[in-house]
Amino acid sequence: MRDKHTPEQRRFNMQQIKGTNTKPEILLRKLLFSKGFRYRINDKSLPGKPDIVLKKYNTVIFVNGCFWHGHENCRYYVIPKTRTEFWTDKINGNKKRDKKNTELLLQKGWKVITVWECELKKDKLDQTVEKLIHELHNNLLA
Repeated sequence: MRDKHTPEQRRFNMQQIKGTNTKPEILLRKLLFSKGFRYRINDKSLPGKPDIVLKKYNTVIFVNGCFWHGHENCRYYVIPKTRTEFWTDKINGNKKRDKKNTELLLQKGWKVITVWECELKKDKLDQTVEKLIHELHNNLLA
């Protein structure tokens, strides 16, 4: 199957994809802030530059896009029909890097939470935030 876009259009589309300050990240940050949590974002001194760092809770949060990080059994994770090998390698590389960064953070004594993009959709948002807050409070007591 051929790409519907010209190489220039495809390049422009791909350049518009952001790595930080994505809509799911901003949404989660606003919700956490409104619940009284204070945090830092994208701390470069930590492996993987976590999206949210809650030092008081010794916890980092990664907000992962379902497609880019290969969220298994998720409707938003579908390998494209064109350049399948490229995308499979790309996403597997992201998963491998995520696992390595998580292991490094755990070795340094951090607790790591991954929130998936699909968990921040309207129908699951309240449940996800409630679960996250519960987990953070448990981390504080631990």
